[in-house]
Amino acid sequence: MRKRLAKFVSWVGFSARQREHRDHEHPVPRYPIRKHELKKFHKAAYLGDLDTVEVLLLHKKNFVHSRDRNNRTALHLACTSGQSPVVTLLIGWRCDLNARDKEGKTALIKAVQCRKEACVSILLEQGADPNLADDFQNTALHYAVLAGNTSVAAELLRYDANIEAINEYNMTPFLLAVRKNKEEMVKFLMENGANVHAVDKLQRSALILAVYHDSPDIVKLLLEKRVNADSLDSHGRTAEEYAYCNGFEHIGTKTGFNRISSAAGSGVWMLLSKDL
Repeated sequence: MRKRLAKFVSWVGFSARQREHRDHEHPVPRYPIRKHELKKFHKAAYLGDLDTVEVLLLHKKNFVHSRDRNNRTALHLACTSGQSPVVTLLIGWRCDLNARDKEGKTALIKAVQCRKEACVSILLEQGADPNLADDFQNTALHYAVLAGNTSVAAELLRYDANIEAINEYNMTPFLLAVRKNKEEMVKFLMENGANVHAVDKLQRSALILAVYHDSPDIVKLLLEKRVNADSLDSHGRTAEEYAYCNGFEHIGTKTGFNRISSAAGSGVWMLLSKDL
């Protein structure tokens, strides 16, 4: 019987197939749109029917602020489906750039979440606030992390997004990137000055999260940054103890186990995978 042991060195790592599966565990979030339930104005915005949107606004300009049954504006719907010409038109009619839907999400958050980069750029250029959080205290930067989109994250930072914003679990975008095994995003945020010593609501460090969620390359990155490998979470456990709990053996004299030379702390280690 084979027992999978996580692989905590970058040259072992996960297979490409495993990484691909992990990156696609959560599909791109979308609104549950039932077009037959949308009124004419909101439906036109969602579908990108620019002429209809403009005609309706000329007839009644207050349409620009109208909401559907889920408290979504036309701007939310247009951003969700990537209708950038409609977004530009609505902004020209002075829509509320920072209006929130029933979950507290702004149009910017929805554009980031649904990976509509053109809409993200338009909203930021026109003054949308990148630091507004939804009901879960996630900001647009948190959602850029979840989408694994470093180009959008870079644009948000250019418009003064708070790189240390925390959500309801006290997770910064950096900790969330570690938690979700987004290696490129972790590198990007580290390069842009993210606090690598941050801890979440349970006092879990980035290293503990990387170990617990099987991210060997991120473990190596963190050790290279000399994070404290001996820090304790709220349960009094270190990253090394979580490694044991996940089925690892302590380093020793056995072939295949080696010590990493680092100033990170007395408990710094390297664990190789092994089939039993």
